[in-house]
Amino acid sequence: MPPRKINLVEAADAQISDVFQPCIAGDVNESQVKIAKSGEVFDWHSHQQEDEAFLVLRGTIALDFRDGSVELGEGDFVVVPKQVEHRPRSLSPEPVVLMFEPASTLNTGDVDSDRTVTKLERLV
Repeated sequence: MPPRKINLVEAADAQISDVFQPCIAGDVNESQVKIAKSGEVFDWHSHQQEDEAFLVLRGTIALDFRDGSVELGEGDFVVVPKQVEHRPRSLSPEPVVLMFEPASTLNTGDVDSDRTVTKLERLV
């Protein structure tokens, strides 16, 4: 079967109804490409063993760190190193964010909350 093309913004609009609910767009070796719509403010968390890459596909978000924050607009990219506590938050309505991380990475990292997603849906 040949690889298939996915427009991630269109897929997010069609298939993701809840903010901060990542979906799997594809697999790359032992890592996954995930997309999510960002909401007002997410939980503070860190990933003890995994780096996490963020690429904003639509809108604007901020990544807060305990010592400051960085704003990301469309096309902006940042890698959050493992063990760095962070908190994503929206700066525009329904931003769409791509995350690239090991498949084992939980969206809430080292924090178990009602926002923790243990079984991710796949984009169709």
